Amino acid sequence: MKYDWIDKYLLGKPGVTKDLQPDWNWIRYQIGGKMFAAICRDDDNKPVYITLKLEPLEGEFWRRQYEDIIPGYYMNKTHWNSVKADGIVPDEVLKDLLNKAYGIVLGSFSKKKQKELSGDE
Repeated sequence: MKYDWIDKYLLGKPGVTKDLQPDWNWIRYQIGGKMFAAICRDDDNKPVYITLKLEPLEGEFWRRQYEDIIPGYYMNKTHWNSVKADGIVPDEVLKDLLNKAYGIVLGSFSKKKQKELSGDE
């Protein structure tokens, strides 16, 4: 996978946990038990897609910019997008998208819970 920095990058964010969803062979990144990103792997454990949550209009925009960004793989095509793991999306763009995905899910919690999850209590 081209984006070998993702695991360390996402786990460096406040409140992020990861697990393996064995039925799908996905490494899921969550905050407060809600997934915001995942590394989708094939039967040989090779990463195929990085799937992340975006606002619908933003997702559409990025899919028009890069052929390696597609509607969410096995996910709701409106709110989820997948980036090919060996694609051409620049690291900085993918980091920005991952930051937005994190922010969307964090923002779905109450202000009190957001402070708790982000360590700003």
